[in-house]
Amino acid sequence: MLSPKARWSIGQADETLVETFVRDLQLDPLVAKMLVLRDIHTVHEAEQFLQGGADQFHDPFLLDGMQPAVERIRQALERGEHIRIYGDYDADGVSSTSLMAHLLRGLGARFDTYIPHRIREGYGLNLGAIELAKEQGASLIITVDTGISAVKEVQYIQELGMDVIVTDHHEPPEVLPDALAVINPKKPGCPYPFKHLAGVGVALKLAHALLGRLPEELLEFAALGTVADLMPLTGENRLIVKQGLIRMQSSAYPGFRALIGVAGIERKEVTAGHIGFSLAPRINASGRLECADDAVRLLTTTDEQEADQIAFELDMLNKERQRIVEEMAKEAMELAELQIAKGLDKVIVVAKEEWNVGVVGIVASKIVEKYYRPTLVMSIDPQTGMAKGSARSIAGFDLYKALTECKAWLDHYGGHQAAAGMSLDRSHLEAFTLKLNELAAMTLTAEDYIPLLKADAACSLSEVPISCIEQLEKLAPFGMGNPAPRFVFTDLSLNEVRTMGKEKQHLKLALTQALNEVSCTVEAVGFGRGGLAGLIAPASRLDVLGELSINEWNGVRKPQIMMQDLRINHVQLFDWRGAPQLQIKLAALKEALAAGTAGASREPAIVLFHDADDRPFASTALQLGEAQPYWILQESGELLPGNPSAHRLDFAAMTDIVLYTVPRNLAALQCILRLAAGMMRCYTVFTDLGTGSDTTMPSRDMFKLLYGTLQKEGSLNLQDTRLMQAWSRRSGLSPAMIQFIISVFEELGFIERLGAVVKLQAAPAKRDLTTSRKYQDRLQLQEVESVVMYSSAKELEQWITSQIKPQNQVMEEIV
Repeated sequence: MLSPKARWSIGQADETLVETFVRDLQLDPLVAKMLVLRDIHTVHEAEQFLQGGADQFHDPFLLDGMQPAVERIRQALERGEHIRIYGDYDADGVSSTSLMAHLLRGLGARFDTYIPHRIREGYGLNLGAIELAKEQGASLIITVDTGISAVKEVQYIQELGMDVIVTDHHEPPEVLPDALAVINPKKPGCPYPFKHLAGVGVALKLAHALLGRLPEELLEFAALGTVADLMPLTGENRLIVKQGLIRMQSSAYPGFRALIGVAGIERKEVTAGHIGFSLAPRINASGRLECADDAVRLLTTTDEQEADQIAFELDMLNKERQRIVEEMAKEAMELAELQIAKGLDKVIVVAKEEWNVGVVGIVASKIVEKYYRPTLVMSIDPQTGMAKGSARSIAGFDLYKALTECKAWLDHYGGHQAAAGMSLDRSHLEAFTLKLNELAAMTLTAEDYIPLLKADAACSLSEVPISCIEQLEKLAPFGMGNPAPRFVFTDLSLNEVRTMGKEKQHLKLALTQALNEVSCTVEAVGFGRGGLAGLIAPASRLDVLGELSINEWNGVRKPQIMMQDLRINHVQLFDWRGAPQLQIKLAALKEALAAGTAGASREPAIVLFHDADDRPFASTALQLGEAQPYWILQESGELLPGNPSAHRLDFAAMTDIVLYTVPRNLAALQCILRLAAGMMRCYTVFTDLGTGSDTTMPSRDMFKLLYGTLQKEGSLNLQDTRLMQAWSRRSGLSPAMIQFIISVFEELGFIERLGAVVKLQAAPAKRDLTTSRKYQDRLQLQEVESVVMYSSAKELEQWITSQIKPQNQVMEEIV
């Protein structure tokens, strides 16, 4: 077995509607099913989704506050007033600020831009920046991606004689700022039909209204911010990103060309994934570590050399950001473990002095990825005692709502269901953490703490040829709200397992499926899953959940599965009989389990079948000693811990069982398989740590031959080497075989022993050989050897499986 990292949910589509799309739109059935699962219910909606263009953008004046905003900006343009664009330091804020700068530049406005310093000023409008705007002659401030919660700051702007237009997309508070205009599709009473615009999307709508046309030349900025801020790629957002990506591939802006170049992306292949994982992190690095003004300069410059220089600097900053994140994440994980150990395991809250505020959100995401818990990561200012941080959530837990419940302790907070920011005094951290855990306990169930992976369909490899994968690309761009289609493939055979990458951190499988006399083979790649390679047996049957892609190499195009998860539903057998370098194999297994594979115990359980096995075991090349837990099966059937490490563990809960020595009989092996209730993987070594004596069973004729010889000779001195060798040559029996037969005769009372001399009893009672325990033990040992020593790997697996299945069936009946 191999446990998946998540629960799997497979979508169910209306097959009648699927057939309609296939017929009317000439689509592959799988592509049609993807449309239905994306809540598309008519042929017209499907056509819009697949072919939608500029005509599907909504009227910007449907946004409440748009009309007065446009009138005031036009007035400022006519009067030559100084306009200040006030943005945010993340990629959405930088994109919004840059978009507005290009818009106002094109309109001939007098303007400048301002983004607060993340560490010195923090998020949003602040009084110092407002006073600076007044001193520098601004009469109109336009906020982008910020301002919806700035009630006091907006009032101060007006007190200083300036006007302010707020454009934002964050969740509105109960009391809105009393600005000249507040534009936010989420604002209560706003009739705008699409509520999920990014901050840059709202800025785009303002540009649309001012120009009286869709500003297609600004769509690149809108695409960048929309993807970077994890907005759902549905409705208008999907149109923005789809068309923005097309323009980005032949961008007219030096900044975009330089950014794409330094990220090593082919411009003709830019995707939403490239924005999220390559472009946005470099833009964000500026605001996280220094000042976001550099990123704005990159996106607004018209100078090629300046763009190249800034892009290079941002790339270096991003590398430094990655180093800082790695260090902070390690410290944060340690603090998270301490909190969980205290029983506060519903919501993780970690804080430390002088952590870099710019990367706390990334660290929070990494903790969520590992523990799948809502997580808050905060940096404490040692001078003021103020803790500032970011939060990331899981499905089912609304962060913004939870923070609202805790607002008595917070100086500031904002965000939405999945992500948020906050600040509070360090003295409130304990109460704040307790309250969040209480809220989560009331909201979330045990199942909510297991990640959920949604797949669109279960299908066979033969159903996804290259032509189908090509059609699936029509559903792009993929991202939040419109994820790349995922599929579940079941009962796959394994042709090859190997790792990739400098540190062997990635997993690559060659998989085959044979259905209806058609066999298909495909490669599957799992990034970051290299540690599983040693936990997948060659004969395993796998289920895989992943996305489909086309791998092109040397002109050959092949389907490929990008694995998000995999599972094996049967107990796996690893045949290590006679394997060289057993110590290395066991060390690798221990390392793989110590890495915390989902559903696995942290170390393997070694099983010895005889008390005598214990003595040579400690001195073998394995050198496992006290650290490696091992158990010894007693003749009574009781399994006893062999060392202190084993005493601390529950054998029934161990997932990886190493059958190290040869069992005395099949009943002993069956006993272990019964006791190993949690076994997922079985490693068969079956080494003989004893003398390695002959275990061949003599025939009845051999017994008769030796009995007749004793009758003829009268006695036999077992210590007379020359005599024993002569007997052996005449009878064809080995000395060990002779010794065994003598021991059986002695047990049955056929002979008597006087020191080393044996002779027949005068009138022995008639007894069958099979009544001898030694005879029976030798028979059983032969039976054991036929199963555990001389069988093929497949035969051994079948035998072990046959012993496990009856137990499972009983459990199923009980359940």
